[in-house]
Amino acid sequence: MIEVKNLCKSYGEYAAVNDVSFTAQKGQIVGFLGPNGAGKTTTIRMLSTYLPPSSGTAIVAGFDVLREADQVRKRIGYLPENPPLYGEMTVREYLKFVGEIKGVPRAKLPEKIDEVMERCFVSDVRNKLCQHLSRGYRQRVGLAQAIIHEPEVIILDEPTSGLDPKQIIEIRQLIKSLGKDHTVLLSTHILPEVSMVCNKVVIISRGRVVMESMLADLAREKSLEQVFLESVSREEVVDAAACVN
Repeated sequence: MIEVKNLCKSYGEYAAVNDVSFTAQKGQIVGFLGPNGAGKTTTIRMLSTYLPPSSGTAIVAGFDVLREADQVRKRIGYLPENPPLYGEMTVREYLKFVGEIKGVPRAKLPEKIDEVMERCFVSDVRNKLCQHLSRGYRQRVGLAQAIIHEPEVIILDEPTSGLDPKQIIEIRQLIKSLGKDHTVLLSTHILPEVSMVCNKVVIISRGRVVMESMLADLAREKSLEQVFLESVSREEVVDAAACVN
């Protein structure tokens, strides 16, 4: 479902993403894990066609993100860190608008709106203006718009940011349920999020992938926390050596 090969994004001489490669198969929930500033959001923006790569390739749901961006957009659901809501619309109006844009059949749209509102726990604010929603509700409405058209691939950037503990548990359960029928790429800097929700992890540090593994394989040897700290520390040593040389 997602195949990334040697993906790079540079701004002048600065490489925000440097030779990144990884895969995500159908039915996998892949944790894209890294510290702040590691290149997670830049990578995700390339995969969701918001940014063109400087070099390398990325295939999402069978289509190239650069040459076939329109086809990719039809097949992904994307939740950026700051959900793209229209404040003057009610939650229901917004989801209707998004559903129409994403091609949900008109006859099925009312049913789909009710379904995603219930799944994302926003039914109780269906008639509230988006501009009056709390941070937690904004995140959940953003998730609802990402799944309303039943995409093959769901890309989530820090989906539990700003949620209270109860909401975090509910969203994590929802993401796990989505993994049964979709490929999910979950970007986060929170270790427990990956260990509780995902079945595969890709660790990125300083724009490079430093680890890609199924969580079950890691669990036989070390904790995710140990692997993460070792991988990030190793990347910092490599960068320091390059600067010296």
